[in-house]
Amino acid sequence: MNNDGLRSDFYSALPRITSFDDLCHASSFTAVPEDWMVGVSDVVNSTVEVANGRYKTVNMVGAAVISAQINAIGKRPFPFVFGGDGATFAIPPEQSQDAETALCAVQRWAQDAFDIGLRAGLVPVRDILAAGFKIGVARYQASDGADYAMFNGGGVSWAESGLKSGVYGFDPAPVGTVPDLTGLSCRWSPTQSKNGTILSLVLQPVGGVDDAQFTKVAGQAIALVQNLERGGHPVPESGPGTQWPPPGVTLEAHASKGIGSLGSNRLRILFETLIAWVLFRTGWTVAGFNARHYARVTGRNSDFRKYDDGLKMTLDCDPQTLSKLRELLEDAQSKGLVEHGLFEQDQAMMTCIVPSVMTDDHIHFIDGASGGYTQAAAMIKDRKRIQM
Repeated sequence: MNNDGLRSDFYSALPRITSFDDLCHASSFTAVPEDWMVGVSDVVNSTVEVANGRYKTVNMVGAAVISAQINAIGKRPFPFVFGGDGATFAIPPEQSQDAETALCAVQRWAQDAFDIGLRAGLVPVRDILAAGFKIGVARYQASDGADYAMFNGGGVSWAESGLKSGVYGFDPAPVGTVPDLTGLSCRWSPTQSKNGTILSLVLQPVGGVDDAQFTKVAGQAIALVQNLERGGHPVPESGPGTQWPPPGVTLEAHASKGIGSLGSNRLRILFETLIAWVLFRTGWTVAGFNARHYARVTGRNSDFRKYDDGLKMTLDCDPQTLSKLRELLEDAQSKGLVEHGLFEQDQAMMTCIVPSVMTDDHIHFIDGASGGYTQAAAMIKDRKRIQM
């Protein structure tokens, strides 16, 4: 992990890594400047919310954290990772007040709109380093139009533990505060597995394990899934499917509530999605918008695999590959190298941030449609409780 100095533009200057395999090497990551802040968030009782069928709402709240930061910070790139039931990001110190304001507003919105509690806070990188942890970041080029941040070093996990224990965190903004969630949407239909199961994989290093030992296991897991069609990408090359009305219309109406009433926003979204549905079905191009091109780019721009102090993947997986993955990870876990969770479901779903449908820089967060990452992480927690 090399250090690139204490520059506010340090993330903008990072090279884009084009091979996901290269992220198995610590040299691909650069230390986050020590005067920066790490934003962490987590839906309270997310496992219970998912069990109650609110997995799409949980995902929407997690993605809203990122959307609010993008709109608060402006056009300067910054690193962020979607985690299913929360999000992580890093910012320079001069942006900390705007970041805090946006986090507190999302907390209030989640509570008022969905009765969901959201923990959120900013953790100084200096605190992470003082605790004996590292935090590195890499910039992975998923497609020509989109790139995603990846974190390693254990620092994010330490910050999340501090958030959950109450060492760090903010109170929600006053009642009635609404975040700017412009661009946040969830209009695509869930994607059905073609190969057998949509697999949500969470792989974490055991505390004290050498980075090289963990990345070796992660690299073996990545190599296994390369045998799947398109590396297990759960979204077809032609893009995700559409239906009308879209399943997330009410959630998106809540996200845009700041610019109108819930009812009027819902009607607006229904009208927009009806036009889009016709364009997707017919292939017509209207006012320069090519719906089928947009759908293809959506698949390419999605984050179906990522590093977030561990490896996370949402895969369209066949039974043979799943069996080999399970064998690999159970063996590594028995040796005290990793903790893992593998959760199976029938569909994947997507939550999106779309600044404009006319450009190819829209980004799309993928998770399993029955709780995905939240359920896989819960398996790790349950296993640890049993062992205590």
